[in-house]
Amino acid sequence: MLLFILGALGLLIFIAWATFRTAQFLRTNPELPNLLLLPGENLIRFVMILVCITLAELSGLPGARFGWEPSDAVRDLSFGIGIGILIAIILPPLTRIAIARFGSQVYSPAVIRYILPRTPDEWWFVPFALVPAVFLEEMIFRSLLLGGFSDFVHPLLLALIWSVIFGALHLPQGALGMIVAGALGLLFSILFLARDSILVPFAAHYVINLLQLVWASQDKTWLEHYEKNSRRDS
Repeated sequence: MLLFILGALGLLIFIAWATFRTAQFLRTNPELPNLLLLPGENLIRFVMILVCITLAELSGLPGARFGWEPSDAVRDLSFGIGIGILIAIILPPLTRIAIARFGSQVYSPAVIRYILPRTPDEWWFVPFALVPAVFLEEMIFRSLLLGGFSDFVHPLLLALIWSVIFGALHLPQGALGMIVAGALGLLFSILFLARDSILVPFAAHYVINLLQLVWASQDKTWLEHYEKNSRRDS
């Protein structure tokens, strides 16, 4: 169990470090290929997923604790997809209201800019590449850190703690991005605890991210406005 605890916390620290380094790299290298389609990045994601599975096995805890034994997988996926669609519809107008109230500096779409498909061909690959990216986050924050640590701390308190950290990791998206990510992280955690299944938060998380890219591709005025401001500030 000690190895599991240290390993899970080590993964969290690595994710935090990688997020910080990525944010620095993006600021100094504005012209990059789609980050979701980089072979090296995808290899790292798959390796980390395997590490998550290995740590869970080493913990000695049952698979159900990590949300890997859903009672009704089809129902969980359908429910997650429905929640994801609903949230993806609500978020854009709320984001516009917040930006109108607090100013454009409250939110940065920089991350979206680097994962948004730029050609028709990329639209065939990005949805698939998004699967391991989202699944890895859910494996770490919901399966390992929430499910695996629930013997030591009350699950609802854990959900709150990890959601705050989950939000903080979205620092490159600005204050609004961190608040929204933290709130969504708490929702994903509640869904995980309610259904004892990683499929619900994974499906909701994936649909929200995918539809976010779809909305962004349909209306790029906000991205163009951000890029103009970024060039002016630099």
